[in-house]
Amino acid sequence: MQTSQIDLVAFGSEHLEAAVQLSRQAGWPHRLEDWQMAFILSKGAVAIEGGRVVGTVLTTSYGADCAAINMVIVDESMRGRGLGRKLMDAALEIAGSRPLRLVATEQGLPLYEKLGFQKTGAIRQHQGVAGEIAASPGTEAATEGDMDAIIELDRSAFGANRGRLLSYLAASGEFAVMRRNGRVCGFAALRAFGRGEVIGPVVAAGLDDAKALVAHFIARRPGQFLRVDTTVDTGLAPWLAAQGLAHVGGGIAMAKPPIPRGADPAATTFALVNQALG
Repeated sequence: MQTSQIDLVAFGSEHLEAAVQLSRQAGWPHRLEDWQMAFILSKGAVAIEGGRVVGTVLTTSYGADCAAINMVIVDESMRGRGLGRKLMDAALEIAGSRPLRLVATEQGLPLYEKLGFQKTGAIRQHQGVAGEIAASPGTEAATEGDMDAIIELDRSAFGANRGRLLSYLAASGEFAVMRRNGRVCGFAALRAFGRGEVIGPVVAAGLDDAKALVAHFIARRPGQFLRVDTTVDTGLAPWLAAQGLAHVGGGIAMAKPPIPRGADPAATTFALVNQALG
């Protein structure tokens, strides 16, 4: 059977509306604004067939430290033609020699394993309308002067400098912090996303501090739809479920090669920005 030509071109702003439609076809909740955020922070490619966008991929680089490959979507009518591999090849070229991270679905797992990615953990997506909860007295709204400390804590927890991403979140959302001895020892971010708002990233020294930072925003959003993406190993998931944020899915964290993390007990990532950006 003869197939038409598929061209890969650089992802431009003119492709955003089509990308939104592809993500809706895949059952993702992303709005145009959510795609714009990922696009602004990334470089990528789109697959074009007959003038129609039939695939997307983005590579979000965090300096020279690492890169996250995300928004890998293939139109359902195009599957089985090797397009996912072509999009990944484009993403790998953009990333260059940087260590790589991504969150895989079960369907995408075989391809990523063939490309040398290894499983590093499991992601749990929790969402819903939380019940009433008291805000912790140990948290407060962040100030502009807290951003350097927030960026440094995130670097210690994530293993890369994500200052550009966090500055974008500060401009489009809000941060809460926890202090000890006058110093920022934990933080959480909140922003509009999908059906409601997402809480993340959340970085703290321990589970109780992470719960308090998440509770800071839950308490201020009664009746609002909230989402939190966490990893199984943090232990935050059972508490989220108890607050009314149900486990609705997730993904498989992968890296190429596995990225060594510094053993810093003062900074652990308890919730992700989202599954795309880590």
